Amino acid sequence: MKDNKDWRKIAELGKLGSVEKPAGIFRTTLSFNEQSMLCHFKLTRGSAVPLHNHEAVQHGYVLSGKVRFLLNDGKSFIATSGSSYAFDPWEHHGAEAIEDSEVLEFFTPMRPEYVDN
Repeated sequence: MKDNKDWRKIAELGKLGSVEKPAGIFRTTLSFNEQSMLCHFKLTRGSAVPLHNHEAVQHGYVLSGKVRFLLNDGKSFIATSGSSYAFDPWEHHGAEAIEDSEVLEFFTPMRPEYVDN
């Protein structure tokens, strides 16, 4: 993790790079501090994020497109433009892009593994 002075508290989406991981999922880490983090995701149609979990609470908002979110119990839900959602700490979840989509996600605490673009 970077020192406090290096943490990005102000960010402009068009001026930052992105990381593709997994294939077809492009993450741009926007503003963040020790407590929280905001990320922008572009998902290409057919791309998927496998089931996973993490310590952070995750709130999301679908800016455009259609995404199916998968839950550990085999259930799922579809989020479209204007939909928001939340996952609790350690809650298993994944995603499949039904259409090209853009999503904003907020994490608390911040995810140090996302300080890389």
